[in-house]
Amino acid sequence: MNAQNILTDISALSRSRSRASDDGLFLHRAALDEVQDRLSLVNRTFNKPAIVTGFPQVWGDLYPDAPVVQDTDTLPLDQTAHDLVVHGLGLHWANDPVGQIIQSRRALEPDGLFLSVSFGGQTLNELRACLAQAEAQITGGLSPRVAPMAELRDIGGLLQRAGLALPVADSVTLKTEYRDIWHLMRDLRAMGEANAMQSRLRKPTRRAVFNAAGQLYQDNFATDTGRISATFEMIFLAGWAPSDSQPKPLRPGSAQQRLADALATDETPLND
Repeated sequence: MNAQNILTDISALSRSRSRASDDGLFLHRAALDEVQDRLSLVNRTFNKPAIVTGFPQVWGDLYPDAPVVQDTDTLPLDQTAHDLVVHGLGLHWANDPVGQIIQSRRALEPDGLFLSVSFGGQTLNELRACLAQAEAQITGGLSPRVAPMAELRDIGGLLQRAGLALPVADSVTLKTEYRDIWHLMRDLRAMGEANAMQSRLRKPTRRAVFNAAGQLYQDNFATDTGRISATFEMIFLAGWAPSDSQPKPLRPGSAQQRLADALATDETPLND
């Protein structure tokens, strides 16, 4: 991989995750509940699942007997060995998200299901805006502080690029409240979601930047209780490994009935 395309410092991400606390993983548990709900709607019993995550202590509860592998650049999964692959809240840190999905698809048997959850583009939009404005005011520049996360309209296309059929993408937005910006940043560290970007600032940030960001946060995103609000958007992707048993779109021009007849209406020719 070209060094210029590297988003995540893998060593920094590993250190950040190693410092995560059990109490800080509440968003992982919320994501796990959402995944369980989605799986309950699938009319299928999965006998050979696999889980990809940096937090096996949470996601291992989904299928206690399933193999759980780290979300490294190369996934240690055997090809066509599974009927379900769940990618648990780590795809937003992937240097090659399409590659992660392709590897997951290759690990599926025909008509196997890929299901992932990751943080989306609206995540921490309040913190991002306040830090950027404060740093520009105090230092006259900007440094990467919150990983750039994909928007729903963009990330859904990754499923088709990875060769998955019947793709579905949707999102869930959660709002949390904190005493102040310091409380929020402590919680991000407890989640294992501290800044692990390759291009992050490598020297301590002036406290004045955080003080200014904290005031901006309080001024613009305070709740009725005087706390501050933080947004976490979770994007869910689902797609199936191609199989001859799946429904196929009809060939253009092969329809047996006119749409106007089905709607019981008159057909109006378009002007040239």
